[in-house]
Amino acid sequence: MGRHFDEELTELKKKLTRTASLVREMISTSIDALKERKEDLMKFVLESEEKVNMFQIEIDDEALKLIALRQPAASDLRLIISVMKMNSELERMADLAVNIVERSKELLKEPPLKPLIDLPRMADIAQDMLDNVLQAFLNRDADAARQVCQTDDSVDDLNDQIFRELLTYMLQDPKNINRAIKLILVARYLERIADHATNIAEDVYYIIKGKDIRHHVENNKCL
Repeated sequence: MGRHFDEELTELKKKLTRTASLVREMISTSIDALKERKEDLMKFVLESEEKVNMFQIEIDDEALKLIALRQPAASDLRLIISVMKMNSELERMADLAVNIVERSKELLKEPPLKPLIDLPRMADIAQDMLDNVLQAFLNRDADAARQVCQTDDSVDDLNDQIFRELLTYMLQDPKNINRAIKLILVARYLERIADHATNIAEDVYYIIKGKDIRHHVENNKCL
């Protein structure tokens, strides 16, 4: 049973990795769609959401079957439970990529407000966080998982910076308000994507160390 169980755990991790890769592509494409104002890119993100939803159900079902049939203990049980939590975080990240596309579609109806510089930077950091936490998960690297948590500060700083800049645009001309608010929402979605990556990092740390660090934090970041 041990060898078969290990193979089943490996397959479960592969499926989670597949979901994470698609979610990362959705995030990247959603920002490209915003910058380039391309509806075909927006369509890809919207169509991919259904795949992520199907993957989520598939992974959760498989994880529950493993718990029921294999009755894992200790580290194996931590792994399966954490995979289910990480799976949920990924699905929420995909939803946020869809939200970005929805705001982008609305912005197509008006001319661009300004060149987009900080929003793509923010998206790049969030994508790197997802990449890095996935590698931490696959390599069982607790230090790398903690580093992902700390990177969240950069996203928060950019979110504040974007808000201040767009507020200035709104104060300068009321005609800018509608477009500025939509861009502020995009920044907020990216900030939440980074938060979900941080949550995954906390789950990875739990898998490796067996320690829940969610309530042992300094400034809401992993210790």
